[in-house]
Amino acid sequence: MPELTNPRAERVASVKALAGRSARSRSGTFLVEGPQGVREAVRCAPGRVRDVYVTRAATARYAGIVSDAVAARVRVHTAAEDVLDAMSGDAQGILAVVDAFEQALTDVLATGPRLVAVLAHVRDPGNAGAVIRAADAAGADVVLLTEASVDVHNPKVVRSTAGSLFHLPVVTGLSLGDAVTVLRSAGLAILAADGAGDHDLDDLLDVAGRPQGGRPSGVPDLSHPTAWVFGNEAWGLPEHDRALSDAVVRVPIRGLAESLNLATAATVCLYASARAQR
Repeated sequence: MPELTNPRAERVASVKALAGRSARSRSGTFLVEGPQGVREAVRCAPGRVRDVYVTRAATARYAGIVSDAVAARVRVHTAAEDVLDAMSGDAQGILAVVDAFEQALTDVLATGPRLVAVLAHVRDPGNAGAVIRAADAAGADVVLLTEASVDVHNPKVVRSTAGSLFHLPVVTGLSLGDAVTVLRSAGLAILAADGAGDHDLDDLLDVAGRPQGGRPSGVPDLSHPTAWVFGNEAWGLPEHDRALSDAVVRVPIRGLAESLNLATAATVCLYASARAQR
């Protein structure tokens, strides 16, 4: 296709507009910026990639991504540097427009997931993306963002996942109460992560996998299928949300730090479950 050279073209404006939620909702598409995200979109969800835009210099730098896109019959457009800059300030020479796709939680649960991350009222896009990436790394089966959480297709969320958005199902739109009901009915224990928890994560790891007689009564078994619930960055999980869980678990703080940020705490909890389940 001819090189795109006009930074004020209608196509450029429509791509740039995807930084806003209203444009994403109208078009049913979202923006994937940078080589890592575009690479994983092309490799893992090629049928959803509408267009790839790349500068001439980046075509050589990311030759593997471009060749994979061409092989998948994705439309690849060469664009001048100022055109790509007008589309996005975070493209690093390459970006893609991708169709939004969300799975129903009931469909995901039909596969028998053993490890689920639930984000309740998580508003910070960087934190949400980092938890999706951590869940992917820990081998979680699905991430769920409640209806009050940030839009998963927000550009900063997408960038923060570093491509993990295309590796595992991400379900959105449910209330926390409805999500817990469905997850519990599928056989998952519901553990809320909170600094005021009654159970210490290290103590749970010590007894994970033991028969019921080898664990104190009421102590959850991390080796069993588990859904972890993580709360808002600023106020954590309110009491009524904690009450929905089977147990509230705290990550031990050994040093003088007041607390852990959301993404770090989620990573510790998910890896603890992943270790116990293995």
